[in-house]
Amino acid sequence: MIRSNETINTSPLFRVFSQSQIEEMHAGTLEVLRRTGVKVMLPEVRDMLAKAGCWLDGETVRFPAHLVEWAIRTAPSRVVLCDRNGRQAMDLTGHNTHFGTGSDCPNVIDPISGERRPGRLQDVVNFARLVDALPNLDFHMCMAIAQDLDQATSDIHHFEAMVNNTTKPICYTAWNLENLQDIVAMCEAIAGGAEAFRRSPFAILYTEPVSPLQHINLGTSKLIYTARKGLPVVYTPGMLFGAVAPVTSAGGLLVANAELLSGLVIAQLAREGTPFVYGGGVAIMDLSTMGASYASPEFLINMAALCDLGRFYHLPVFSFGACSDSKTFDQQAALEGALWTMTTALAGGNMSHDVGYIDSGLTSSMEMTVMGDELIGMVRRFMRGVEVNAETMAIDVIDKVGPGGHFLGEEHTRRHHRQSNWAPALIDRNNFDTWAAAGSRTYGERANARVRQILASHEPQPLPEDIREAVHAIVEGADARIRRR
Repeated sequence: MIRSNETINTSPLFRVFSQSQIEEMHAGTLEVLRRTGVKVMLPEVRDMLAKAGCWLDGETVRFPAHLVEWAIRTAPSRVVLCDRNGRQAMDLTGHNTHFGTGSDCPNVIDPISGERRPGRLQDVVNFARLVDALPNLDFHMCMAIAQDLDQATSDIHHFEAMVNNTTKPICYTAWNLENLQDIVAMCEAIAGGAEAFRRSPFAILYTEPVSPLQHINLGTSKLIYTARKGLPVVYTPGMLFGAVAPVTSAGGLLVANAELLSGLVIAQLAREGTPFVYGGGVAIMDLSTMGASYASPEFLINMAALCDLGRFYHLPVFSFGACSDSKTFDQQAALEGALWTMTTALAGGNMSHDVGYIDSGLTSSMEMTVMGDELIGMVRRFMRGVEVNAETMAIDVIDKVGPGGHFLGEEHTRRHHRQSNWAPALIDRNNFDTWAAAGSRTYGERANARVRQILASHEPQPLPEDIREAVHAIVEGADARIRRR
């Protein structure tokens, strides 16, 4: 019997691969990289890989196993992201699961009219303010492409809108290397210089290889630039099994892993110790629609398997949460969003994005984002498991109350009920009559009301005026550069 308050607590966990399967997948990946290789289109990177011992055949690069395993050992197992004020906000290690929104949807569900329409810059602002206010969302991606702007620099405007409207860490995209350099300059202006931003990064680049097995100029140039700056990077594939990867999970994951580990080698050769976030979009093509499914059970299991591989490599994993194939915020969206959030937490995805996506990643929904925030709170309570010690077993309290009594008036109940039990913000637990008397509102209606309330009242912490002006000057400079062309 436990006689002290020493805690025995095991969180629920989920694994796909056994240790022997992981080792077989790793060996298979090394064979793909040795025999098939990857296409590397940037000459500078091919030269760097050749000097490190890779074999070149035109643009095809094949990798010796020792170089891949060196890169795995060299990459940091712990990546920390800070908030805009330089305070640690996200520790991407172990089973620490952090959730955030997604990036670059062409369409938005307008929370006022309910219409599906092209994204605008104001949507990027509004999503940032929403994320800033929601307690369970840890980082932000822009969620909308501002199609009311010149697309040549819309990514730079996205970043300005985000960094002005949330203090939470930002995961951003950049259309090209030149725009990436402007975004990093904005970050350095906010942080107080390049070294300060490198030491306490509050923003992380998201970029990709192109499946199958290609490191194109655009993505690789951004990867190299970020690595040489000593900044963290998410470099993960977005693929469809059955289209640009084998239809089988093991085959598709092998292609994804080859892209990831070859990208890791490039990053570590550019600068040893580059903080590298592993993972990615390992979705299937639904051959009945010829489209991507964002919430198929295969996508969920593939992503959980990548989490197993990420732990094997001691690398943080980029995952998914609270997204859906549904075209609107409805029962399907809730069902699929809940499955994603629970699965990624159980599997241990460290940086789980796309909260608020519907329409297979083509549309963003503020109501879905609000629901995702509540789902995350619920799942985090689940992941805490059951705390077992002398205090929580309450043997003396049970003996005091005895058979036939109740615990409502006990000090033990008052002391523990808030920390033991999760309380919803929007989920309704009232009886029917109370719910009806309050207006019989559906969950969707309550979520919409929450969105409107936040947008009407939440005021994010502003940047200091001089820094805000310095950031805006970089944006104006980018726009002027485009006009001169």
